[in-house]
This record gives sequence, structure tokens and C-alpha cells, in this order.
Amino acid sequence: MSISSIRLLVADDHPVVRDGLVSMLSTQNDFEIVGQADNGHQTVILANDLHPDVILLDLEMPEMDGVEVIQELRSVQPDIKVLVFTAFDTDERILGAVQAGAQGYLLKGVSRDELFNAVRIIHQGGSLLQPIVASKLIQRVSQSKSDFPEKLTPRELEVLRLLAQGLQNKEIALELVISERTVKFHVSSILQKLDAGNRTEAVTTAIQHGLVKPE
Repeated sequence: MSISSIRLLVADDHPVVRDGLVSMLSTQNDFEIVGQADNGHQTVILANDLHPDVILLDLEMPEMDGVEVIQELRSVQPDIKVLVFTAFDTDERILGAVQAGAQGYLLKGVSRDELFNAVRIIHQGGSLLQPIVASKLIQRVSQSKSDFPEKLTPRELEVLRLLAQGLQNKEIALELVISERTVKFHVSSILQKLDAGNRTEAVTTAIQHGLVKPE
């Protein structure tokens, strides 16, 4: 193998699929298969032991699913490069994998050349989503934004951020130099706009939409 070979770890719980991938990837002179895994736990162990350049990862595996694998690996190896290669094309799966830190997401059924190209792009530090995957991701993010009830005012955002810090109305009033009655008005408006039943639910919803950071 060339010293510049891309070292690959192939993780898939179906032996026939995994063997086929290994055989196909081995046809490329710049690819080297350094390990194979048939479950999520084994993937984590091999990745930490072998430090492959790119992990070709299925999402649906025993013991730990693909998203859990990515999260676990990135907590130890923040720069780990993962190319998800799966049959799952649901918005939740795509969003979960991308948020966990996958650099690429391909659906099984792509051509050999598309797979080879994706591995090389990921190895070089790029990212790659199939057009159909990118489209689903964009639609999901757009839908999430459009589902947000109403835009909060700058003052409401200030109040919300202080709520997230655990401050009570009186403390918020002192912090913002406004009356406690005004704070109550803003809190009521925030709950209504976020369709929340209480402060905790409001803060949780706000965190999910990126309006505030978890304290």
C-alpha cells in the first residue's frame, strides 16, 4: 500500500453488504481497509485503536446505532471523519447524523464512483451530501423554522435568556431595570408565542430552536 493511502474502517452489520463494500473499496489503489466492524460498540473500539482516516458507517447496527457511535467517537476524537452510508433517508435520521458530526451522508444505491469520490472528499476535509439528502435536510430545517410560532421581540429575548439562567421575575426586573409587572407581561407573551405551559417548557423550546444556549 502507498504511504498516502486512505485508511478505511468499514462498519455494517450485514456481512454480505460489508464484504461487498470491502471488495469494492479495495479496487482503489489509494484505499486501504484497516478494519471491519459489525456493531456499534466494535466500531468505537476499532476506531479508537486504529485511528482510520475515514469511517464508512451504517446507521442501523446492534448495540449502538450510528448516531451514538458518531457522538461517542467525536467526544474522544473531535476531528474524526465519518461518512454515513445507509439505506435510511428519513429527515430525522439525516438531521441526527449531521448534527452528531458526520461529514457525509450517502444512501446505499449510489454508484461506485460516487462512493469513491465521497470517501476522497471526506478525507480531504470536505463534506458531502447527496442532492436528495441535502434537499431533505434543507426542508427539515426550513420546516422547523416555519413551525416556530411568532418572532420574539428583542426585549422578550433578553427576558428569555435570563429565564434560562434560572432568574425569577424580581431578579429579571432588577437586571433589566424594568418593573416586575413588565417582566410578568413579557413572560406571559413568551409562553404564548412559544406555546409553552410553563417557564421550563419555554426554555426547552427556545434551546431547541437556538434562541438561547443551555446553561
